[in-house]
Amino acid sequence: MSIFWNVWIIGLTSINLILLLWVLLANRKVAIRDDDDPENKTTGHIYDGIEEYDNPLPKWWFYLFVGSMIFTLFYLILYPGLGSFKGLRGWTSVNQLEYQQKQALEQYQNSYGVYSKMTVVDLADEPRAMKMASRIFDNNCAVCHGADAGGALGFPNLTDNDWLYGGTPEKIKETIMEGRAAAMPAWAGLLGEKGINEVTQYVLSLSGQEHDATLVDAGQTIFANSCVACHGQDGRGSHANGAPNLTDDIWLYEGTPAGIRQTLRAGRNGNMPAQKDRLREDKIHLLTAYVYSLSKEN
Repeated sequence: MSIFWNVWIIGLTSINLILLLWVLLANRKVAIRDDDDPENKTTGHIYDGIEEYDNPLPKWWFYLFVGSMIFTLFYLILYPGLGSFKGLRGWTSVNQLEYQQKQALEQYQNSYGVYSKMTVVDLADEPRAMKMASRIFDNNCAVCHGADAGGALGFPNLTDNDWLYGGTPEKIKETIMEGRAAAMPAWAGLLGEKGINEVTQYVLSLSGQEHDATLVDAGQTIFANSCVACHGQDGRGSHANGAPNLTDDIWLYEGTPAGIRQTLRAGRNGNMPAQKDRLREDKIHLLTAYVYSLSKEN
């Protein structure tokens, strides 16, 4: 803060307090004792037949104002309020936040602290821990994966046993902490519409869907030359690079002919944000157990 604004704030605050005190004291009057003189009982202001009495403030009201002024004086000495003066207590909002966070950590140490020492597998069978974890999921994950964790178009279903990067406790925690960035390149420029249609028919055959058998061989050839690096020779995908399994009926995006063509034509991009900077490690541990329990039940 510059010297000008520092002096401005201190001066403005001080002048306002002095003026308020002056107004208070200047209007402090002794109660009128001459009850026989009606002119001494009013201010002379008349509005719509209503006269304003010229009486002093009640004592309790006056002393309440005085007490407020005294409180203000001590407050400005102890706490910041006069420019860059930090107050004798050195209070800051940052210090207050850190203090409250420390208190919260101590308060929840008996719950989070105990659970952080348990394995993910054991936590998945602990009802109270899973109830806490479900609230963490609702606050941080449900916006993408849904309140029931059933996922949506482009967001994986966490309640089945199909995993892009692996469903072990270690892999789930790695995904939550570090995030994931997946990309399916666009093939329209290389394959053209004819090639895209042929690969589509081959992918449909892999998952046992209705397809055009006359185009499968051509699609298989293109797949072997362009797609096996990620999806594997048999089309079952890989946890190493997050390539989906194309031989089942679980689809991250639409598994219809139109949806597969769109994926091949324009590509796909998925992003799971890293949570390690947003959630404490003990919460991530609970969240890992919760996600693990969802697929464990199926």
